Amino acid sequence: MIYLQLFIAYLKIGFFGFGGGYAMLSLIQSIIVEQYAWITPSQFADIVAISQMTPGPIAINSATYIGYTVAGFWGSVVATVAVCMPSLTIMLAITRFVIHLRNNIYLKGVLAAMKPMVVGMIGAAAIMLMTPAKDGTTNFEDWRSWAIFAAAMLASYRRINPILIVAVSAILGVAIYYL
Repeated sequence: MIYLQLFIAYLKIGFFGFGGGYAMLSLIQSIIVEQYAWITPSQFADIVAISQMTPGPIAINSATYIGYTVAGFWGSVVATVAVCMPSLTIMLAITRFVIHLRNNIYLKGVLAAMKPMVVGMIGAAAIMLMTPAKDGTTNFEDWRSWAIFAAAMLASYRRINPILIVAVSAILGVAIYYL
């Protein structure tokens, strides 16, 4: 039964998550944390952080991790396949029409209308990660977490290499919270 629940949950995420991993975060959080309660909000924030540091899309990384957490190796396989299936199926179905639709004004209009929605969903994901959960837990532990966040934002604004920002933030986090 858990495999079917994992499959359906991540199939929904794959079908209805537009705009990439960051835009999908609020949908993933809604289904995985709130609907099924497979993980806590703070665990979800940890998964997002780990998924950002590891290679690959956030949706696939989170599916693999949550699937493994919930149902072991086969759970990770089921969740990962389910989240990839919609994109793969849709791309295979429309590949032969891409050349004909490339200059279609209606398709261009739909894609242009989706851009602001994706930006809003990314903003919603950022706000969700910064606000306290319903159970009172927070994703930002204290003022030191906010300081690391502010420093990373400033470094990003000044166009410092993102890999360097992630590495320095990770080192600071380990040094502050675990040493």
